[in-house]
Amino acid sequence: MLEIQVLDDSTDETSEILARLIHSLRATGHEIHHLRRRHREGFKAGALAYGLARARGEFIAIFDADAMPPRDFLRRTLPHFADPRIAFVQARWGHLDREHSLITRLQSIALDAHFKVEHYARSRAGYWFNFNGTSGVWRRVAIEDAGGWRADTLTEDLDLSYRAFLRDWRAVYLDDLEVPSELPASIAAYRRQQRRWARGSMECALRLLPRVWAAPIPLRIRLQATFHLTGYSVYLLLFALSLLYPLVLQLSQPYPGLITLFGLALVFNATTLAPALLFIVGQRRLGRRGWSQVPLILLLSVGGAGMMLNTVGAALDILRRRRLVFERTPKFALVGRGQSWLGKKYQHRLDGIIAAEAIFAGLNGLTSVWAFFQGNIVIAVYAALFALGLSSVVGLSLGQAVLRYRRQRAWRRAASAAGS
Repeated sequence: MLEIQVLDDSTDETSEILARLIHSLRATGHEIHHLRRRHREGFKAGALAYGLARARGEFIAIFDADAMPPRDFLRRTLPHFADPRIAFVQARWGHLDREHSLITRLQSIALDAHFKVEHYARSRAGYWFNFNGTSGVWRRVAIEDAGGWRADTLTEDLDLSYRAFLRDWRAVYLDDLEVPSELPASIAAYRRQQRRWARGSMECALRLLPRVWAAPIPLRIRLQATFHLTGYSVYLLLFALSLLYPLVLQLSQPYPGLITLFGLALVFNATTLAPALLFIVGQRRLGRRGWSQVPLILLLSVGGAGMMLNTVGAALDILRRRRLVFERTPKFALVGRGQSWLGKKYQHRLDGIIAAEAIFAGLNGLTSVWAFFQGNIVIAVYAALFALGLSSVVGLSLGQAVLRYRRQRAWRRAASAAGS
């Protein structure tokens, strides 16, 4: 028996549209239920818990609203549950709007590396990996045994996955099963998505790593789980490194020997190139010529450096115990070039953090110039990359905000003229 639930926390006309669609589907014999809550407590985790309490099935397939699973999705996932210790089966994400813009192309490269390299390697080596929030199937008893969906983190999928592994459940990743979905089309939406993922990942690290290290599991799994849960700390290290550069340049004048000690940091500097190699391998595993993607991969690496303050903001939210707020990522049904998201209703406002990013870009630019005149080419190059990344993020954010404002103003003028 297939039971379908539509978990709807909408606060706009979406609910009316869904109600009409679900009514017509029920009339054709589909068992589909429209579940609405009186409040949005717990956000996505709360909605999933609400639905689970009312579901009758043994296996729970979960999809975001924009996911487009193939018709044989259940036939390809459910047989893996013949192993009674499999908690969930995760499919690989595809990208409906990969070719829409430069922003979506860069995001697709990063996510391809996550699935085709990281997920693939972890699953094949027997390491722990996470359910990605959509395009997968959970065994109901595993959810309940692990403690259910919890809303005390912004990444409820990562949290539940690790709690299940700590209860000795296992998981399956299907690299050959692709479920297309949309990528954020605007930089504002992408920034908020990344900040949510960064905060949730760091929260899970703080809460779960003590349990991971206390668990009776092999050392290699503990180490890999630590690297996995603390992945976003790379951005914090980049931020610390950018603050360290001016100090090194200042101290290298009265203490010339210090610059030779700084040579040890070249090892860390070199690791900033590792993501580029990861992206190349991901593209090659998808059958694309990885080296032909190098220009885009270099842009992605520079843009990644520009997101460092976005992650610092997520860390500060945790330190300040700022209230959890789940901001959903807007999707606009963009499936090709030429379509615009600017006129869509659901938009994110300009993030105030761009002021700090602009200042920090300027400081890194000055550091680069200073290092160049001191003859320290390594610091000059890396500080310039940080400045370029931050400037690109700021410029793109401002540019899209201006375009959106102009479009809205034009519509208001047109509406006013029509009304008069």
